[in-house]
Amino acid sequence: MLRAGNDIGGTFTDTVFLDEQSGEMHVGKVLTTPGDPSVGAIEGLLDLLEQLDAQPQQVRNIVHGTTLVANTLIERKGARTALLTTRGFRDILEARTEKRYELYDLNAELPEPLVPRDLRIEVAERMDESGQVVLPLDEESAALAVEQVEAEAVQAVAIGFLHSYKNPAHEREMRSIIRRRLPGMHVSLSAEVVPQIREYQRFSTTVANAYVQPLMDRYLSGLHDRLHQMGLAEQLYIMLSSGGITTSDVSREFPIRVVESGPAAGAIAGALYGSLLGLERVVTYDMGGTTAKICFVEAGHPMTTTEFEVARVQRFKKGSGLPIKVPVIDMLEIGAGGGSIARVDRMGLLKVV
Repeated sequence: MLRAGNDIGGTFTDTVFLDEQSGEMHVGKVLTTPGDPSVGAIEGLLDLLEQLDAQPQQVRNIVHGTTLVANTLIERKGARTALLTTRGFRDILEARTEKRYELYDLNAELPEPLVPRDLRIEVAERMDESGQVVLPLDEESAALAVEQVEAEAVQAVAIGFLHSYKNPAHEREMRSIIRRRLPGMHVSLSAEVVPQIREYQRFSTTVANAYVQPLMDRYLSGLHDRLHQMGLAEQLYIMLSSGGITTSDVSREFPIRVVESGPAAGAIAGALYGSLLGLERVVTYDMGGTTAKICFVEAGHPMTTTEFEVARVQRFKKGSGLPIKVPVIDMLEIGAGGGSIARVDRMGLLKVV
């Protein structure tokens, strides 16, 4: 039997087979297909099967890594998304934490929220900091919010109510109201995506989850169907940003957890090879076709963080991007890879074109 690993990068799609009996590893590489990344993934699997003269039924399971979520957020090609929030808190996404990443730069730019202001809809409800109901969810206000969602042709909804991490009852009730009226709507609850204190980080992460959810749902459903039709592995696992794996069903529900799916696998591999060499402290370096990533490994484990940002206005300026509060392997990424073209500018500095 074979176990498969499949990683879709910005330039190449890599496939690895592990023969469980012999312990041998086999590697294949094809060009990534940006229009539909699953095409490249299937092509890579089939090419390697042909090289090994193996049958699809011999593949026990597949672990899949992808940069689809990160690319969707960076390129802003996600779903038309609405945010339903507690009355008085619709502008949290723009107020942020009221801190500037450049204290003395009055013209410092910030990324635009993924949800425009006209799609941030207030609902009459309130919990206090201990989770006690201050104002019950107003059914008329909730119904009007759903009407607006329907009228605006929204594809996904993020629900972020105050203190819902202590008591998610109002968010769950709001989801039920939406699904009665709009049964096919993608809905993300902040109490499920990030059940933690801090409104801005919680709302930002939940909005990002909703923003990419329809695309990730279609992508993984399509990939799973193609694998099934071809007789490939029934078990499809997705690499998490934290370095673990999860099922495709969980990834469809919480796609934001796989925002750094592909890069995380490289760091885990570096840590593994370091441990095989008896090295507990390692610097891993992963050069792809588009980017290069560096990670520090301490005591055999890659360093992790829950303070992560995407779509930074200033690439190396913390605070200039959209915060994503999920566990990720802590990596430094630079926008130059093996396929990058560079030139020397008029000042004699090397610039990536």
